[in-house]
Amino acid sequence: MYETIERPADGYRFIPAVFQYSGGVSALPGHRIERARFAEPVPMAEGFARIAAYLTAIGRPLTAFCACELRSPGQFTEAGFREFNLGYAKVLGEWGILAAGPNPVARSNVCPELAPPAAPGFHAFSYTIPDADAAPSFVNAGSGESTEGKGSYAEKTIALGDLSPAGLRRKAAFVLGEMERRMEALGGAWSMATAVQVYSVHDIHPFLGNEIVRRGAGRHGVTWHFCRPPVIDLEYEMDVRGLPLERVLPG
Repeated sequence: MYETIERPADGYRFIPAVFQYSGGVSALPGHRIERARFAEPVPMAEGFARIAAYLTAIGRPLTAFCACELRSPGQFTEAGFREFNLGYAKVLGEWGILAAGPNPVARSNVCPELAPPAAPGFHAFSYTIPDADAAPSFVNAGSGESTEGKGSYAEKTIALGDLSPAGLRRKAAFVLGEMERRMEALGGAWSMATAVQVYSVHDIHPFLGNEIVRRGAGRHGVTWHFCRPPVIDLEYEMDVRGLPLERVLPG
């Protein structure tokens, strides 16, 4: 089981992972996590500015920003992904989020196969709100079929290059297991999930019933995004959240 680190001043705990994102976040007692989605993806610099303005308007510090979902024009090479992440993390540092140690912000970053954005941008973000009576809430970061932070993606990718039904099933089974490990650490479970998202351009129907629905991940349905994971040769990604309130922001 993963260990977590608490951020009492910001109302959440997180699973430390890699420099660009954490493995997930959950609200500490006395707080809840909310999610806001943009009507359309917003380019990175504008998105950061709009998120900062939104948090200020509701009386929350920038350090209450605890998770986000990004959209990119296409998959990155590993070097390109690292370069992108350095720019992203620089803003988190400017916001004071990285001052206490590892990056606590959970994240997904996927690439729409059709009608992609012209540049990387924000799809949605999550933040903490004080709430003395709040039920538990959590956000799992997205995970593809590779063990993060332990060598190159290619070295650790499950069924690398195997797009057969059996290969895709192996990939999905690994990612589902990772979602469960993260939820266990965060105090979550499939029964608490309010949204389960799958990102792949490949057919998930051969394993949808036995690998996803049967284990409880489809209790409230599954949202399938026709998107690729962010790094070349990754083919399947998921994220999971259990939140009491979500809203859509105007364009």
